[in-house]
Amino acid sequence: MNSTQLHQHRGVSIRCGCCAGGIHQTPMIRQWSRRGFLRTGVAGALATTMGDLGLPRGARAQTTLSPDAALQALLDGNKRFVDRKLTSFNEDLAILQQNTVATQEPFAAVLACADSRVPVELVFDQTIGHLFVNRVAGNLATSEIIASLEYGAAVLGTKAILVMGHADCGAVKATIDGKAVPGQISQLYAPIRPAVEAAGGDLDAAIKANAKIQAHLLATASPLLAGMIKEAKLKIVAGYFDLASGKVSLLA
Repeated sequence: MNSTQLHQHRGVSIRCGCCAGGIHQTPMIRQWSRRGFLRTGVAGALATTMGDLGLPRGARAQTTLSPDAALQALLDGNKRFVDRKLTSFNEDLAILQQNTVATQEPFAAVLACADSRVPVELVFDQTIGHLFVNRVAGNLATSEIIASLEYGAAVLGTKAILVMGHADCGAVKATIDGKAVPGQISQLYAPIRPAVEAAGGDLDAAIKANAKIQAHLLATASPLLAGMIKEAKLKIVAGYFDLASGKVSLLA
């Protein structure tokens, strides 16, 4: 999708569904809210010192899309993916590389699972420089992930963050099973367990609940992101990727 196509998505209304069904009352969310991933003062300092990171001024707030339009651009790209009518491969790779050497201008960020069946750019039919992608097993909003997404929103100017769970998520499935696993894999269990408890052990429901919990965590644990949401500069939503159909649905 080129910049001309992106500008055509303005004015679309999408309701944010990242906090529903009392999810914000889970023990994990209360714990993060008390701690904060960053203290308010630190987050404020981060917001005011972003310009001192050595980045060119043009690297901030580059997209002219509204938060709603950024979300719609993602959904439009996913429809092309589902319909097998991809357009992102039509752009010449050499030209794209030349245009992104000095800077990047992503219009949206996606927090997705590390699962190899979830190729984010393909799923949304976007090419180099358009999406700020963060991936970790279980699409968890860890402190490092929150910091990365803050960077994307405050410095790069992303207008929407989509937390995307997916069908048959192994991390959620392992949390439900609760079996002994090698290495540090079990570290994934604790942040996913509130979703499993909320869903009563149902895999698909737990995957969706986890995406909503992580989206709500992003929107509340970071004073920086919460402030941008309040100022209508950012939207954070949860979504679900169906591996069989290829469709991404927003979760209400």
